[in-house]
Amino acid sequence: MRALLVRLHFYAGVFVAPFLLVAALTGLAYTLAPQLDQLVYGDQLSVAKAGNEPRPLAEQIAAARKAHPEGTLSSVITPPGPEDTTRVVLSLPELGENQRTVFVDPYTAEVKGALTTWYGSTPLTTLLDDLHRNLHLGETGRLYSELAASWLWVIVAGGLVLWLGRARGQRARSARGVLLPDRSARGVRRTRSRHAAAGVWLAVGLLALSATGLTWSHYAGARFGELLDAAKGHAPELVTALPGGAEAAAGEHAEHAGHGTGHGTASADPADFDAVLTVAREAGLGGRVELTPPADTTSAWTAAQDDDLWPVHYDQVAVDAAKGEVTSESRWADYPVPAKVSKLGVQGHMGLLFGIVNQILLALIAVGLISVIVWGYRMWWQRRPTRGDRMAAFGRAPVRGAWRQLPVPVLIIGVPAVAALGWALPLLGITLLAFLFYDVAFGLYLRRPTD
Repeated sequence: MRALLVRLHFYAGVFVAPFLLVAALTGLAYTLAPQLDQLVYGDQLSVAKAGNEPRPLAEQIAAARKAHPEGTLSSVITPPGPEDTTRVVLSLPELGENQRTVFVDPYTAEVKGALTTWYGSTPLTTLLDDLHRNLHLGETGRLYSELAASWLWVIVAGGLVLWLGRARGQRARSARGVLLPDRSARGVRRTRSRHAAAGVWLAVGLLALSATGLTWSHYAGARFGELLDAAKGHAPELVTALPGGAEAAAGEHAEHAGHGTGHGTASADPADFDAVLTVAREAGLGGRVELTPPADTTSAWTAAQDDDLWPVHYDQVAVDAAKGEVTSESRWADYPVPAKVSKLGVQGHMGLLFGIVNQILLALIAVGLISVIVWGYRMWWQRRPTRGDRMAAFGRAPVRGAWRQLPVPVLIIGVPAVAALGWALPLLGITLLAFLFYDVAFGLYLRRPTD
């Protein structure tokens, strides 16, 4: 088993590490997004001076619509703090999934500016997000990040087993030798100790990032959705149909509540926003709330709380503005455990869960992963043959044929387990199968008869 893990860890590191390096670098850039937003868009996002009482939403909406009469009113997002602006979100057909967000000083109703946003993200954050998710290559580019996330946990888990197994085989090695690099070592041994010790410290964070990143990937994310369907682990839907009307539920992007995802309506009365906000506050929704008008007369308004800082608040209510009452609600406390874990995992992956602490932690993990990758390639280079009769451009690969030496019971259990894993993580399964075919073909080539 050890020989097989060494070979798998080596080839996965050599061929997948470039994808991981790109993911780490782009992820590191994304961790700085909130600070960069304030630096670039501070005039729109923040008010110059906080007042005592904000103006009515109707007045703020009127100011926003006077400055930007184009499109339809999609939603209004209240300020999360006393120094933040109100966001009036407009839908324009020419923007597609993007929207125009108008930023209004809640104390003076002065329009501070407008930006093209994507689910509430500024242009800069959207650029960094796309860079991390798909390198600005669309659906094709998403394969890179999914491939990196799919192999990351395999590399991390395999490396842990190899390093801990090595420590177990050396009785003199203490916990210090496992957790800290060996300063007395030289050459490849010193590089290996740095590579492995850093991997031990990063293991939990890297495994968490791999798991959470896969939940919204293209292929593995679809498999995860199927598992949630089977386990009935999705978040409860908010029913927006008014009593006596046709059934309706919050849209497919309901998980982005608080990020300006409404579809827009031309008939929304600005005064109703204040009335709906009052009902939502009475229902217990505090902090930042997104108010979305109904798409038609048979649907209710939606008020969605959006507080990513721990403890999180994601309550939603449907409101009948005419009667001033709540018609339906979706409470965070009622989320099933899988939905809660998934939601919190995604927020943590994006650096939103614990604010600056979350960002610093992600940045440290990204820098650590970059260092581990660099040390890994350095080991490869240091292990290259240097004798005149054995010169090679790169380091030696582990000896082939380890999988043929596995005990039969391990094969009986392992093959179905790997097949199931390949189904759950399709890109991992496809690339692992490709490696197996390559390994077999290369072995046959080496064994071919020679003249």
